[in-house]
Amino acid sequence: MTTVLLERVTGSALEPYLDDLAALRIEVFREFPYLYDGDPAYERRYLSTYAASARSLCVLARDGGSVVGAATGIPLEDETEEFTAPLKTEGLDIRETFYFGESVLRCSYRGQGIGAGFMREREAYAREQGFRQLMFCAVQRPDDHPRRPRDYRPLDAFWESRGFRRHPRLVTWYRWRDLDDVEETRKPMAFWLKRLDD
Repeated sequence: MTTVLLERVTGSALEPYLDDLAALRIEVFREFPYLYDGDPAYERRYLSTYAASARSLCVLARDGGSVVGAATGIPLEDETEEFTAPLKTEGLDIRETFYFGESVLRCSYRGQGIGAGFMREREAYAREQGFRQLMFCAVQRPDDHPRRPRDYRPLDAFWESRGFRRHPRLVTWYRWRDLDDVEETRKPMAFWLKRLDD
């Protein structure tokens, strides 16, 4: 077993790690259920939103000098208008919500409690910053998807054990190119929420 240390990085201090984080996203999101055929240029643009937010957070997982995992978060009001518009329409107060972005970890480091550590660190930070609600979204794939591994276990039970509940109506759509596809397609993303005053 390795000794992995978790380190918080906030705001513009994330800038030196954008390439590492982009590479991790591309590596991990190739797996089911995302099946993402990654693009480094897009990744850097996407992650620049986090570096530009003074109250964003990245929890780095380090094994010695190597970054082997990371989990991000950002005040929802600092996200793009394209992302927040449908949430405002649903009546969500984005000013009190801290959004969990990706949580990516190299395969060989899983099963050691690092994912739970990512959740704890981000929740603690959100509480320190005075947020009252946490949110993230996750892709929805059909149970009979041809690329679904036989041993695949959805993370729903893990998220529920951390106090998150799936919102019954909130859904957004993201476009990306799946592995072996020639063009981007739309995927539904379900939202999960947790009140911090519950």
